[in-house]
Amino acid sequence: MEDYIVSLVVCGVISWAALFISVRKMFPKKSFSFCNRVVSTIHASLGVILASLSVQSWTCPVCPMASPSSPFQVYISVSFFLSLCFLNLVLYSFITNLQMQTLAVTLAYMIYDLICCFFGPGHFNIDNAVHHLVSIIGIGAGLSYQMCGSELVAALWVTEISSPFLHARELLKELGYKDTDLNLLADISFAVIFSIARMGVGPYITYITLSAENPLLIKIMGSGLQLVSAFWFYKIVMMVRYKLFKRNKASNKVN
Repeated sequence: MEDYIVSLVVCGVISWAALFISVRKMFPKKSFSFCNRVVSTIHASLGVILASLSVQSWTCPVCPMASPSSPFQVYISVSFFLSLCFLNLVLYSFITNLQMQTLAVTLAYMIYDLICCFFGPGHFNIDNAVHHLVSIIGIGAGLSYQMCGSELVAALWVTEISSPFLHARELLKELGYKDTDLNLLADISFAVIFSIARMGVGPYITYITLSAENPLLIKIMGSGLQLVSAFWFYKIVMMVRYKLFKRNKASNKVN
């Protein structure tokens, strides 16, 4: 792992912690979990934006993969060929650096949030801790090997696209909107987006990661993250089923 990436991760952990402290001061009467979810929402939004910006081509968002790419051939003048290669190299270098920086920002957040899991009163969740450990090892391996950038960034986009709705569910409850239509809308939005992203696109990214010539550790972590997503998908289905049953039961009592 390059020195500037290590520095970025260390600075990132400190920055996320400083942001949490600032949020705590802004909302002194809110719970530890509420303030941490505000930080998590900011990270999720930032992660999706950075991941989107680092995509080299939306025609193939998971390209280039770890496997070798085909030679670049252009049958025109030598001068134009050299210019085009230079521009292509600069663009690829910029995107690759942006991918590494994006992953470093998320790695820093994961470390920060894992620490919060042990300090927040009643906040520790074994599922969340396992998810964070798998993510930290997987992203750390990708940055160390300097491989699998496209796959990891795609996985980041898929995993974080539903996170704002996940945190909105809990934030709304603490703001006094529990068991309201707004809270139900957040629940359903989260369930739908999570299901499409994690169980629709997620398996494809896992397949790409396993098929490419990536290090074994990255393949294991990719498979582990997909298994965690499948477990959470089951819990979400049960949650939505319970919410809808509870709401229908309440409506029948009123009628």
